[in-house]
Amino acid sequence: MHPYIMVILISAALFASFIIWIVYEKQKNQKRLRRKIQRVYGQVPEREYSPGDIENISHYFRRREGQGFCIDDITWNDLDMDRIYMLINQTVSSPGEDVLYDMLRRPLFQKKEIEKREDLIRFFAENKEKREKMQIMLSGVGKTWHGSLADTILALENAPAVRTGPHWLMLIVLLAALFVILPLYPAPGLLLFVLLSTGNVIYYYSGNDRARIGAFLDCFSSFLRMLDMAEKMENVDWPETKKQMEHIRDGRIALSGLKKRAFFLTSKNENSGDPAQLILDYIRMVFHIDIITYNKTLKSIQGKTKTIMTLLDSLGELDAAISIASFRELLPLWCRPEFLQKEAGHIRLKTEDLYHPLIREPVANSIDAETGILVTGSNASGKSTFLKNVAINSILAQTVLTCTCSHYEAPFLKVMTSMALRDDLSGGESYFIVEIRSLKRIIDESKKEEPLLCIIDEVLRGTNTIERIAASSRILSALNQKWVLPFAATHDIELSYILEGQYRNLHFEEEVQEHQVLFNYLLKESLCG
Repeated sequence: MHPYIMVILISAALFASFIIWIVYEKQKNQKRLRRKIQRVYGQVPEREYSPGDIENISHYFRRREGQGFCIDDITWNDLDMDRIYMLINQTVSSPGEDVLYDMLRRPLFQKKEIEKREDLIRFFAENKEKREKMQIMLSGVGKTWHGSLADTILALENAPAVRTGPHWLMLIVLLAALFVILPLYPAPGLLLFVLLSTGNVIYYYSGNDRARIGAFLDCFSSFLRMLDMAEKMENVDWPETKKQMEHIRDGRIALSGLKKRAFFLTSKNENSGDPAQLILDYIRMVFHIDIITYNKTLKSIQGKTKTIMTLLDSLGELDAAISIASFRELLPLWCRPEFLQKEAGHIRLKTEDLYHPLIREPVANSIDAETGILVTGSNASGKSTFLKNVAINSILAQTVLTCTCSHYEAPFLKVMTSMALRDDLSGGESYFIVEIRSLKRIIDESKKEEPLLCIIDEVLRGTNTIERIAASSRILSALNQKWVLPFAATHDIELSYILEGQYRNLHFEEEVQEHQVLFNYLLKESLCG
């Protein structure tokens, strides 16, 4: 038998074995993925966060921060909303975790938008098979560990071009050795092919071109995974996901020509361990097809940022909705919020069995507030936790439409707090100045005559007693407007008397038994005794 024919037969046998291996590994990975999806749904998320992860995820939100009212950084940090996000985040893709974070920072104020989001969440909650099918597809998009996916994709706008001439020359010489010299002179041709391949691999890693594009390969990889999933979702025809599917199909069609180029440029998931992708990596090292196709691919993708971001938005919205459905399953008690029309005379917020989602064994309290609330009590009695819980649930109501209580009703509210403040050492500002700035932003927002829930813990705690009481009473009195619902905690009993008739007094109390102080964390009417 001719040596060349033998080489072809051996290659064909190896190729067939490789295909069988790929199919087997793919089926095994699909089963493993489905089991994991079923196991973690409705459970506390398993993801571990490294320093800087949340900051990177927030970049998607930061790009849209100026578009309407959003939860500002002071309020977000006061309420420890990063931990709330981590508790909810059961997403399987980078678009999902980016969009979920954006949802929590951007409350909804229209019933139509609320209803659309609720329909999507409920659909995935009630359709286990379709939910798992969608999660498996979204898992193919995966997560990037180099920051927000929006960051990696938008980085392509300023990516540099590379020289492709030397790589074309090396490719032509290698192909000549493979298809011209090898059939005529098998032994010398095979040796030449091996030597040229080795030289190509060395130049691939030692040359500047590969290093220059290396930082952007993850961008193309993420882009390729999104397009691949968009294609697989082509047959998804569920009425509840119609809007997202239309955007995904439009994005896939607009960007379809880029998929083939991006396929040669990078793996769909270089860290997946997929045998097919590993073989493609070796092909790229030998033939340099990623460097050769880089410039054309880059040029064709630049200028299409809006289309790509719409695709990212839609994929992320589906993933985030499933994550919210999982969060609901996790909670021991929850309810959908009821949104009321703001009455001309006042704002009313009513909750029953309200508990803090981050406390393992919480004590539930109820509140029906139609006027300002002043909460008194000793340290560690539960004042701050209660106030934070009211604010957190108002945010959850208008973002993930899920409240940790048995009943919640209120109008659409902006939420602002001034609680966990500290000295700004880097800016050279004292605690007093930091607190004044924090309070001023609330007062400025209250002048807009739009429904506002404001939470203040220990007004002007950095000031001496006489000045604190005098200034605090004026600030709280100014916030007592018919479109504002202020909650404040204080140790100054004098404020309760000064603001009598403007604020309703509630308190937490403790019980002293022998050598210990016991707290029941139950909210009670009237002043602290």
